[in-house]
Amino acid sequence: MAVPSWLERLRAARKTALVQDGKRKIHYLFEDGKEMAEEYDIKTGQLISRKWREKNTLGGTGKWQVEVGEPTLPLLGPLEPELITESSSNPIFMRKDTLSSFQWRIRNLPYPKEVYSVSVEEEQRCCVIRTTNKKYYKKFSIPDLDRYHLPLDAAALSFTHANNTLIITYQKPKEILAAEEQLQKELKKIKAAHSGDGDCKTQ
Repeated sequence: MAVPSWLERLRAARKTALVQDGKRKIHYLFEDGKEMAEEYDIKTGQLISRKWREKNTLGGTGKWQVEVGEPTLPLLGPLEPELITESSSNPIFMRKDTLSSFQWRIRNLPYPKEVYSVSVEEEQRCCVIRTTNKKYYKKFSIPDLDRYHLPLDAAALSFTHANNTLIITYQKPKEILAAEEQLQKELKKIKAAHSGDGDCKTQ
């Protein structure tokens, strides 16, 4: 069965933990040099953010790529405060999971719910958002399903619209729920540093 392979990679990674501001922050360093940083709510165990970073072609450290959580805003220099900033009315796409589902929010989409359709493209292993007024189109994948080699299930997908925000929900399959539960038990065993303790403790 392919499911344990991603869990095994997580177990084999060098892990560092820090508890700060009500969050448990875990940093993973994989054998191939890739890094992953996750933040969990200490009380609920809810994933708040997940970012990835890998070495660039010259061997230097690349930029963090956000997979879950608020997208990082580009740091602008003092001389270019408004040259590169995106319009505040542009749609903002972000992933914000719950304990039982993967969830995406697209802000600044003012059209009524009946304009949208969200579907699964099984061959391309992605979900597609379309609008009947041709104002918005987006394809996105679910990396968690890819990592666990699980198929996409159209029946797990639903969406709603409120306050100019399209909210797309994909119910987590039982294999992922079981793996996440197992991982949480292991992460709790890592001795975590608390902010102000100096260096993080490593496993």
